[in-house]
Order: sequence, then structure tokens, then C-alpha cells
Amino acid sequence: MLRRILKIFWWLLLLGILTIYIYLGLASFTSQQVIAAVIQLEEAPGEIVYRSQQKLNDNLGNYWQVVLFKRIDSNSKKTSSINLRLVGFPGSQELRHPLPLKITTDTGKVLTAPDIFIDEAPAPTIGQYEFKDVLTQLPTQELLIGIPVGKQQLINISIPEYVVQEWQEIALKS
Repeated sequence: MLRRILKIFWWLLLLGILTIYIYLGLASFTSQQVIAAVIQLEEAPGEIVYRSQQKLNDNLGNYWQVVLFKRIDSNSKKTSSINLRLVGFPGSQELRHPLPLKITTDTGKVLTAPDIFIDEAPAPTIGQYEFKDVLTQLPTQELLIGIPVGKQQLINISIPEYVVQEWQEIALKS
């Protein structure tokens, strides 16, 4: 009798686990990406950092961490920098330094952001670009970012509208 009860218990447990896996699998196909909030950090005494961080894939299918951050001196209320950092996950191509980042708006307007890592980046798949002048010129629609990987080669990352809106929110922070 005990053996039969244990057998039924294990079958019910297996059925429950299988149901959860199926449910989670189907939910991932139907759920929309969650909009992340802008994060505020105190990096050092008197220095506030506002940050938007997303994981997006490029046109080759590789994932990148896309982080826009703004540093503000809380005493003087002056913005010291606004940068866009791109970090390639394993398998991503190496970035070409010091080539600028190419930003294309939905209207076809092309903007460039200078590379901050002029001499050497911390890793071959990391790039950081000065975004202070670019951010004020961006519309709130979807963007296409071209990351330089060769003299004439670019990897493209599509930046969704909600991410651009987060970036605009960071631009307004003081």
C-alpha cells in the first residue's frame, strides 16, 4: 500500500513539474518585455548616478548589455557626464576603438557619439561613448545603433522606443 502511495506521489510531482515548465515556456512567448525603471545610485559622496540598463540583441543574434548613465555632482547640481556603455556577452565581436558610435533615428537622421576608450578598452567587447550632446537630439522613437567592429563594418542594435524614453527621462534628471 505504501509503495502505491509513493508511486502516485512521484507521478503527481512529475506532472506538476512538467506543467510548470510548460506554463513558463508558453508565458515566455506571450509576455512582453518589462520596462525597467531608471535607477538612482550614490556612487561616491556627493555623486549621484542615474542609470538605465537593458539586455538587447544585435543583428547577428548576440546579446549586449546597453547601459546609459548620467553622473551628477549633487553639491553643484552639474552633470559631469552622460555615457552609453555597451558590453558584449560571450560570442560578441570585438569593438574597434576609437571609432565613433553611429546612431540612426527613425527619420534617417544620423548622429555620432565619440568613443571614450581612445587608447584601450577594459575588454575587447566593451565600448563607452560620450552621449551628452547626442541625447538632447534624440526623438522618442526607436533607434538603430551601429557599433564599429571594422573600418567599414557595423553591428546594429535596435533600441526600442521604451528604452529611448528611459534615456530621455535620465536626461531630465538633475
